[in-house]
Amino acid sequence: MRGVSPRRPLTVGVGARPGVAEAEVRELVLRTLAEAGQPPSAVAALATTAARAGEPGLTAVAAGLGVPLLAFAATRLASVQVPSPSARVRAATGTPSVAEAAALLAAGPDGELLVRKRKSTPSPGALASATCAVAAARP
Repeated sequence: MRGVSPRRPLTVGVGARPGVAEAEVRELVLRTLAEAGQPPSAVAALATTAARAGEPGLTAVAAGLGVPLLAFAATRLASVQVPSPSARVRAATGTPSVAEAAALLAAGPDGELLVRKRKSTPSPGALASATCAVAAARP
């Protein structure tokens, strides 16, 4: 994983099931940033699909980080080429990617994916309710 200079603000794309818990999203985002060697203060925005922009779990995590939650239409997300597309996600949301595509769109036209999609780790036996990916603008 390449390091990111503090001058390259990060964008975190988040995919989520309806009703996702704030704690699950927060743990996933913080764990993913830690794995990348990046502090939460490097995050400039969270981003998701417009269909999930009102989810309390997502809005609370963005507020806790002190960043905006950006929302993109599924059709716009579907136009972004990503390394981890999912037919299941496409069937549920209308786009093969939420986390990776949202992170890249939020990073701008020269966005570079730094961390591919990661899934949350809920309690044993439970399905993951969130995914996230990290991107930054190219220097």
